[in-house]
Amino acid sequence: MPSERLGAYRLDRAVLASGIVLVADCALRSLGPEPAAPWTTVLGWGLAVVGWLVLGLRSSYPVAVAAVSLVAAVGYYQITTADGPSPMIVFMVALYTVARAGRLVAVVALTSAVMVFVGYGEFIAVGDQRKIDNMAIALLSGWFLSVIAFGHAMRARAAYQAEAEQRALAAERERDARVRQAATEERLRIAREIHDVLGHTVSLMNIQAAAALHRSIKRPGRTEELTTALEFVRDTSREALRELRATLGVLRADDDLAPTAPTAGLEQLGELAERASATGLRVTVRVSGEPSALPPQISLAAYRIVQESLTNITRHAGATSARIEVAYGPGELRVRIDDDGRGSTPEASSGSGIAGMTERARAFGGELSAANTESGFRVSARLPLGPAPAPAGLRAPAPEAG
Repeated sequence: MPSERLGAYRLDRAVLASGIVLVADCALRSLGPEPAAPWTTVLGWGLAVVGWLVLGLRSSYPVAVAAVSLVAAVGYYQITTADGPSPMIVFMVALYTVARAGRLVAVVALTSAVMVFVGYGEFIAVGDQRKIDNMAIALLSGWFLSVIAFGHAMRARAAYQAEAEQRALAAERERDARVRQAATEERLRIAREIHDVLGHTVSLMNIQAAAALHRSIKRPGRTEELTTALEFVRDTSREALRELRATLGVLRADDDLAPTAPTAGLEQLGELAERASATGLRVTVRVSGEPSALPPQISLAAYRIVQESLTNITRHAGATSARIEVAYGPGELRVRIDDDGRGSTPEASSGSGIAGMTERARAFGGELSAANTESGFRVSARLPLGPAPAPAGLRAPAPEAG
């Protein structure tokens, strides 16, 4: 406890300045023409020094310090005839601290007590017994009001600065959170793009190469099918590398190294169907409605949905045919992919393919459904052509649980 009190004692500039005034006042009064009796001088200035010393604790105990300094000032003026201003200055410093601490009841009570005491002492005095006149009492009241108003204004200013700092810190934290969220969404976008590109192309290359190898084993010496399969692998891998460069180009720091190849979209739907047909799957494409210029993000999302659906068909469905329907409607784009495979099981539906397609559709305010049909499996997506709720660059929300 003593160490805590010692740490609460502060000799700041206000304490030092009032101490200098007290020393100067004491020196001037001691050299006056009519020095007082030694014991009253020592006792009066001792009380003044006590009132000044407790100012070091005013930050921790503002009301108590103001009360002690008031008692010391009253004792000083009652005992000594010097009537120096330094004890009153010390009390005003303590009073300012109480006002700045927001203790309005205490500061009003202390000020009222001083004015009642001074007024009573002066108005009952007669003749030369009065030490201050009526004008001096009015000026003293004005000084007290000024000190209280200044302390309250400084408290309001400090509160405003603290609030401004808190708002700045909150804005900085919000900005950092948005940066982290944007980085996370961008990583998810790139991961989804890479998954779609590699999943589709590697699956097609694997199916084509496995089929050609199987046929060449049964018919040795026939290299035409191997050659065709290798050419397909070469062309498909080249296309995959081009899309990967376009996807990973956003990670490059130098704008001059940014990829210049066009981004995948529905205009390349025919090439996508041809690559899937090379695996033995019969793919038909039907476009209805009045084709319009699509935003690049919508076109890419629709393309990736068709691509992922074809990947799932070639890998899991065991289908012989697939039908792709693209319908341009008023303010929306609809895409549907049907196959005649064996449908989906709960285990197959728990992968990331359908979840990724659903996220793509939701990123633009659309919806996607995937379910078994009587003849196979169907994926249906609706993408609105209005302003997308997600930021540019196909930043989709975080993956849902499951």
